[in-house]
Amino acid sequence: MILPPLSRDAVRNVDRRAIEHYGLPGIVLMENAGRGAVDLLEHLGVGGPVVICAGKGNNGGDGFVMARHLELRGHTVRLLLFCEPGALKGDAAVNYQVLVRANAAGRVVRPGDLDCFDEELAAADWIVDALLGTGTRGEVREPFGSVIPRINAAGKKVFAVDLPSGLDCDSGQPLGPCVRAEHTASFVSRKIGFDSAAALQYTGEVHVVEIGVPLTLLAEIAGQPI
Repeated sequence: MILPPLSRDAVRNVDRRAIEHYGLPGIVLMENAGRGAVDLLEHLGVGGPVVICAGKGNNGGDGFVMARHLELRGHTVRLLLFCEPGALKGDAAVNYQVLVRANAAGRVVRPGDLDCFDEELAAADWIVDALLGTGTRGEVREPFGSVIPRINAAGKKVFAVDLPSGLDCDSGQPLGPCVRAEHTASFVSRKIGFDSAAALQYTGEVHVVEIGVPLTLLAEIAGQPI
């Protein structure tokens, strides 16, 4: 079922209803999102190392799931975390600990490490942007204000998880530095901001990736019978 573009609040409502009304755990939704994003990335073609840049929210959690599934499928993965591990919470923290226990947690990139970050990007076939999610409001803060321009300057293919970091979900306007992606994996539906003329230079081609939300809930959101 194809949904209309959704706002930030509508996307959150889909997740909330899937969890609270249908009893679908949030960690299952995160698993489905990350695995679906890997399916899409493989369809686009992975010809070398994948560098995943992750933040501390659920967007980063999706990136952790992607790291695990890419490794399972035989790809070289480098995970770079842009927060202290102790700042992770909820489902994102669970998925990060899986990587820790599997010796696949990559490295934490701190402000003084950005030159090394450039070296990591230089080795990538794809850069996965899992830094900031749909909840981002206001001006992009550090370290992302410094990290995002480095991603854009790397000259690599960029794959955005749910939306490019630094893009406002509803307006489609950049909130300061904004990732410029070749492809965006938008979960459940397109975001309303993607229809802004300004957004295309940041989203690239948008692909809708389903995350296992029940059909009855999707039909309710779309206003269609099933």
